[in-house]
Amino acid sequence: MHLEEGDLLFRRGTGFVGHVVTMADTEGRYSHVGIVVYKDSVPYIVHAVPHEHDFEGDFDRVKCEDARSFIGRYTECVAGIYRLQVSDSLKSIAANHALRLSEKQIPFDHDYNLDDTTALYCTELIEYVYGLVGISISEGRRTDVSLPGMRGEYIMPSDLTKCSKLEVVATM
Repeated sequence: MHLEEGDLLFRRGTGFVGHVVTMADTEGRYSHVGIVVYKDSVPYIVHAVPHEHDFEGDFDRVKCEDARSFIGRYTECVAGIYRLQVSDSLKSIAANHALRLSEKQIPFDHDYNLDDTTALYCTELIEYVYGLVGISISEGRRTDVSLPGMRGEYIMPSDLTKCSKLEVVATM
């Protein structure tokens, strides 16, 4: 699988949060997304994730991990690589914004508040970093969710995969 900087890597988790997202996102097949960045010619995925701590004392945050770990965390993972059809320079700038946010260890947004970027959830991270270069991946789409403990409008993975500028590169 060849990953390019700025690609979006989607996966469906098998844990509790993954199940909640796929229940709420009735049009989608994924529960999580990250953006591809390169460090020393190696692909990494920057993503905002809860409950995937790397060390004792770790917290839910925007983090950067190698692509194999991102997919390999789940056995029989359903995943997809999507490529935005815009200039490489815009994708690179968005990826660098994401990398900077992971280095700052921006917390995961447990409130799922799209009006506050001091904490981010996975799809909000993607919308935010591409928004910084003038591109809305969600194209304004929001999903109205009404589940116990989760009510409101959210950006769901399918709100991103429907982007008119995204092309499916591979599915697993």
